[in-house]
Amino acid sequence: MNRRTFLAGAGRMSLALAAAPAFPALYRPAPRKRILKALKFGMVDEPLSVLEKFKLLREIGYDGAELDSPSDLDPAEVVAARDATGLVIPGLVDSVHWRKTLSDPDPAVRDEGRAALEHALRQARLFGATTVLLVPAVVSQEVSYADAYTRSQAEIRKVLPLARELGVKIALENVWNQFLLSPLEMARYIDEFESPWIGAHFDIGNIVNFGWPEHWIRTLGPRILKLDVKEFSRKKRDDEGLWEGFGVEIGEGDCDWPAVNAALADIGYVGWAAAEVSGGNASRLRDIAARMDRVLPTV
Repeated sequence: MNRRTFLAGAGRMSLALAAAPAFPALYRPAPRKRILKALKFGMVDEPLSVLEKFKLLREIGYDGAELDSPSDLDPAEVVAARDATGLVIPGLVDSVHWRKTLSDPDPAVRDEGRAALEHALRQARLFGATTVLLVPAVVSQEVSYADAYTRSQAEIRKVLPLARELGVKIALENVWNQFLLSPLEMARYIDEFESPWIGAHFDIGNIVNFGWPEHWIRTLGPRILKLDVKEFSRKKRDDEGLWEGFGVEIGEGDCDWPAVNAALADIGYVGWAAAEVSGGNASRLRDIAARMDRVLPTV
């Protein structure tokens, strides 16, 4: 996506946002269930329209689907499909944050990353989403830990007034970005903003490689805004290679789901859990939903 295409798309979306009514009451459902079940929309691999995909997900039993921002989806088509099916869009994923990081040494790159986050927040408001998932920084040989910390916080602080204005929170994900490597540090990083408009999008499976999700959950506590659900096998990691650890189905890895559920209950978590695994056709999506029901019995 070049700058001209991005700005044109942002302009169209801004016009739609200006004309759209506010949907906070209608599209933020009362938690009739303690945990609501979602998935990443890109996991749906069927030759269907957006409306047909939304209908399929509702039939299978999903409560919602998270979308990327930016994406090639027509915002008007998304809103129409949401309204017709009742499938909630609980959050968006900033799909630019790995390429245009808020920790980049080049201020121009950071500006582009911040603009993408702002765009995602505005689109989230249009769709009735309550969060935008963000990878806040990436540490590398060229980007020190200290610089990643200060640069990313400075950029996010510039965006928090917009998040407050739109009523959409920034949810920081724990990923393998060599940054925020402990729950204590992640909690401190979030708390230093002194803002209710930022929290954590906690990925359960990402932690299993080097820790225990239930420890992170209790430490992060009410900072957790949403959950991602996947698995990890330490044995496959050791036998076949690091990334092969993700090659197990939900419920068949080393995540201690009873301990995770106990920790979530301890912090009083009520909200969304989104599968983030390999998708597929309707049969595959039904299997994922059934696995989520087994490991998260309160879904």
